Amino acid sequence: MERIKQDIVSGKLKPGEKMPSSRDYSYELGINFNTVARVYKELENEKILFTKRGLGTFITESKEQIEDLRYAMAKNLIATFVEGMEQLGYSKKDMIKFIEIQYNNIERIE
Repeated sequence: MERIKQDIVSGKLKPGEKMPSSRDYSYELGINFNTVARVYKELENEKILFTKRGLGTFITESKEQIEDLRYAMAKNLIATFVEGMEQLGYSKKDMIKFIEIQYNNIERIE
């Protein structure tokens, strides 16, 4: 599920794009068909995917919905980072320093 979300917020999968069938996607990913069907259903409940009967499953066309998803994913990443750093005994100031150092050391494709 996270992979699909990541592909949507990164733009790899476009708003309104048709998703592969559950069967095709399960084959592509090498996982059980029922797992993909369950993930599609969960993403429909989250309004990230929608199904048009007889046509297939599609990614939401709502840019607001996609931006909300992106924000929620970022918030979860930060919460996990902060929790882990606090468990290691780091202060907020230390965390910010780590982020700045890491950010400056990553090569970016522009």
